[in-house]
Amino acid sequence: MTDHPVDLDKHRGMAAQKATDLRRALAEVETHARELRERESELEHRMMSAPAVSWPEAAVKARHLLNLYAASLPAEDTRHRALVAMLLDDFARLTEADRESS
Repeated sequence: MTDHPVDLDKHRGMAAQKATDLRRALAEVETHARELRERESELEHRMMSAPAVSWPEAAVKARHLLNLYAASLPAEDTRHRALVAMLLDDFARLTEADRESS
């Protein structure tokens, strides 16, 4: 018996190694997705807890909703995707202009 751990991955065949790598990657992706959903839920709770006190704050909330809406659009709906993209660009431009004038 040794005090060193045995790397079992080295003793598996190539197909088994690939399957193990895929399972590990999938578990990692699922963990990150769950963490993202939890953070998004916390963000939305914070957004709903108080009204916006400025136009830039309202734009942040609107930007989030537009991104959710755009993610639900079918790929073929290029018109609505373009409208969302243009509005997000407007928010960015106007927010930057507001910062520069302050």
